[in-house]
Amino acid sequence: MYVVPPPPRSDSGSNSDLRVYQTWKGSNKFFLQGRFVFGPDVRSLALTICLIAVPVTFFCIFVARKLMDDFSDNWGVSIVSVAVVFTIYDLILLLLTSGRDPGIIPRNAHPPEPEPLDSSNVDAGAGQTPQLRLPRVKEVEVNGITFKVKYCDTCMLYRPPRCSHCSICNNCVEKFDHHCPWVGQCIGRRNYRFFFMFVFSTTLLCIYVFAFCWVYIRKITESEHTTIWKAMLRTPASIVLIIYTFISMWFVGGLTAFHLYLISTNQTTYENFRYRYDRRSNPHNKGVFNNFKETFCSAIPPSKNDFRAMVHREPPLPPRSVGGGFMSPNMGKASDDIEMGRKAVWADMGSAMSEHGDGKDGNNERLHVKDGELGVLSPDVRTTVDEQSDRPSMHPRRSSWGRKSGSWDMSPEVMALAARVGGEQNQNGGGSSSGSGLVTENRPT
Repeated sequence: MYVVPPPPRSDSGSNSDLRVYQTWKGSNKFFLQGRFVFGPDVRSLALTICLIAVPVTFFCIFVARKLMDDFSDNWGVSIVSVAVVFTIYDLILLLLTSGRDPGIIPRNAHPPEPEPLDSSNVDAGAGQTPQLRLPRVKEVEVNGITFKVKYCDTCMLYRPPRCSHCSICNNCVEKFDHHCPWVGQCIGRRNYRFFFMFVFSTTLLCIYVFAFCWVYIRKITESEHTTIWKAMLRTPASIVLIIYTFISMWFVGGLTAFHLYLISTNQTTYENFRYRYDRRSNPHNKGVFNNFKETFCSAIPPSKNDFRAMVHREPPLPPRSVGGGFMSPNMGKASDDIEMGRKAVWADMGSAMSEHGDGKDGNNERLHVKDGELGVLSPDVRTTVDEQSDRPSMHPRRSSWGRKSGSWDMSPEVMALAARVGGEQNQNGGGSSSGSGLVTENRPT
């Protein structure tokens, strides 16, 4: 057991000019002074923007602009306008998904107070104080079904139901779905709606570009009275866009279908892979209609974090014990006495002997120093205890015969007395009675 010292006091004005986002302990990246919060892999966002904007730009230049000549003025302009507006809308949804708080739960500055163990587990006869423990799991009820919420060592809090800790962003996120590397952000309660709309609109954009590329090839075959293969050779940009959008539709289209299933059953991606609610009842399922209503029509809860707020310095915690147990009120005093030398140690030991009487068990318990106590003993006392532990056959009380306060060696007088008594024992045949008399006469006080 050791005592955690209070955190060092910083200067009163050290954090007065800092904001929350500047002292944030997660792995997030902040822009515009904390107005936008991204994940640590925000660089992948630039790649996603390019994968959307570059194909649409090629489409507008090499396909949509040519279709303006084949259709009337209003229809030709609308083809380009819809592509541009749809792309801007898609990118806005991407930024709303990636640049906002997904539902981060603020971490505690200090762990919660531990709970005492059950009194039945404590040996009352030993006179020990009850140990403290911090339960790893607590049980809560959701719609009449009991759920187990786990304690997060990083955030020092009990995670609410449907909350999980993202190892990439290093935050606990409400209704955690997954961490998407394409948007560089966690997907949770506050941005899941925008994430699904982004994936769905990207699927529609792929279908739009794919369809009008085929329309342009069809127009070439009709105007030049040629085969479709020769028409495709006339517009290689259309061929590239058709292949690109066809492959993309499999990814974003499949992702859209999967999340439609999750929304209809009120699951998250994490829950679907972790718990498999299809094998047992899902306590969050409210029916298909209410599940879609909750996802798209309910109000988005406000963020629990004000990243632009000023940091307030918290008062230091008082010292407390770590690893269970209570700190003894006399621990500091005993430590001071031990550090002064061996006399205080053996004086306490002598008083303990007098209290426990002549019983051997009490003496043995006092002589065996615990490992935790060795950490605070002075080097001299630690050496003394090691020497004592190397003599398991020596009686605790007889080990102090003829001992001076500064040495463990027997004095010459005592050695001579022991030799004389041994000779008398050989002559008179007296064994135990002479030994006990020696203890009585020469026992140090």
